[in-house]
Amino acid sequence: MIYGIINTSNIIYFIPIFHNSYIPSRMFPAKNPSRFFLFAVLLIVIDQLSKQLVHRYMYQGTGGEVRLIGDWLKLHYITNEGMAFGMRLEHPLGKIFLTIFRLIATGFLGYYIVHLAKHNAKSGLLWAMAMIFAGAIGNVLDSIFYGVLLDNAPIGSLSPWFHGQVIDMIFFDFWQGYMPDWIPLWGGKYFSMPIFNFADSCIFIGVCTILVFQGTFFPRLDIEDTEEETTKLPNDVATNEERSSE
Repeated sequence: MIYGIINTSNIIYFIPIFHNSYIPSRMFPAKNPSRFFLFAVLLIVIDQLSKQLVHRYMYQGTGGEVRLIGDWLKLHYITNEGMAFGMRLEHPLGKIFLTIFRLIATGFLGYYIVHLAKHNAKSGLLWAMAMIFAGAIGNVLDSIFYGVLLDNAPIGSLSPWFHGQVIDMIFFDFWQGYMPDWIPLWGGKYFSMPIFNFADSCIFIGVCTILVFQGTFFPRLDIEDTEEETTKLPNDVATNEERSSE
């Protein structure tokens, strides 16, 4: 199994993109990838619409929070520079390099969806890949255009282009506070559940779907070969015995 890396606004995902024993089904006609890309477009529209509504009608920070279900599910408007785990590339062109890398990775995802469809991959795998593809594009659009359209590029950016900050708003506030000192690495540090957006949700659901159903999506070639060899073995033995008797 080879795992690919998808970097979103605040999470790095590892997804299986190739399997050393994946068997493309050539007994059936190739699938048309158009419906999977249309599904991705629908998810991108929902993602961008939700971000625009949050930006237009909500204030950033705790003062603008909207409680949806009690105190544990909220809309909380924040922006981030789109790096994983709050990390930054200190080079002045770091964000541009990161965005270009994401564009290349997204292009590869699109190519891989077409490749899977041509080889008649499982529909569930294609829907999951379409979700990951849509989520990746959703956050890339923020980075490319929001610095210009929403004027939210960080102070000191070389250009508003490619320096837009990603808009997050979904907040599951199960617990926040200082971690106990005895916990390695995080002891004594303040912890709060990450705030994410619809694009992040698409990527997370897509990745989890692939991981949970990878046994169905990626049949194992070695098992089928073993079964075929086991079936052929008695016949081969019988043939050798007949030749010996002659």
